[in-house]
Amino acid sequence: MTANDKKLTQGFSLKGKSCAVIGLGGLGTNVAVHMAGAGIGKMYLCDFDTVSKSNLNRQFMYTADDIGKRKCEVLYKRLSAYSPECEIISVNEKITDGSHIEKLKDCDIIFSCVDNNEARIILENFCRENNIPLVHGGIDGFYGVAYLYVPSHSLTPSEAGLCEGSKAKYNISATAGVIGSYQASLGIQYLLTNDNSLSGRILVFDDNKTDTLQLRI
Repeated sequence: MTANDKKLTQGFSLKGKSCAVIGLGGLGTNVAVHMAGAGIGKMYLCDFDTVSKSNLNRQFMYTADDIGKRKCEVLYKRLSAYSPECEIISVNEKITDGSHIEKLKDCDIIFSCVDNNEARIILENFCRENNIPLVHGGIDGFYGVAYLYVPSHSLTPSEAGLCEGSKAKYNISATAGVIGSYQASLGIQYLLTNDNSLSGRILVFDDNKTDTLQLRI
């Protein structure tokens, strides 16, 4: 399917837009496949980790044959076949405040799908300094949150109290699907509308119930 085919099917085109997915686990695999399916023109896939057996219950783009392989390279191959019109760039590096993160400055939006607070803070600082919208996601068992941060229009994820936890104790595939899909939906809607009123809303998925909270600066 070409970019024009997707426009006819979906009614919109993201061919001229770019994004970065940071962290290619349960959330990141969901976000990446939905952004590729939506026809994003350019996507960075960023992760330094390799596929392990424990990942396979929720990181559905990997198989047992991929154990030990780099996540970004495996996902690059899968998504390149799935959405060949998308320019996909594999970044096998740990997100720090080093120079390699500078290549993400050309992104229209960044998805934070990491599982540690240090990386979350680095990403939100980078997005604030470069005026790039950030879609935050986090899960733990049957609980998850998703949040769109737009610099100068909403609180950062840490200011909203969304970066205080640590790694998830339980990793439920369905929860990753709910939150990852909502992150992608938020990102697609914002790229199409540039509607800053979408920012500041926290989607809370808790015990199979969903609520939305609106934060004000």
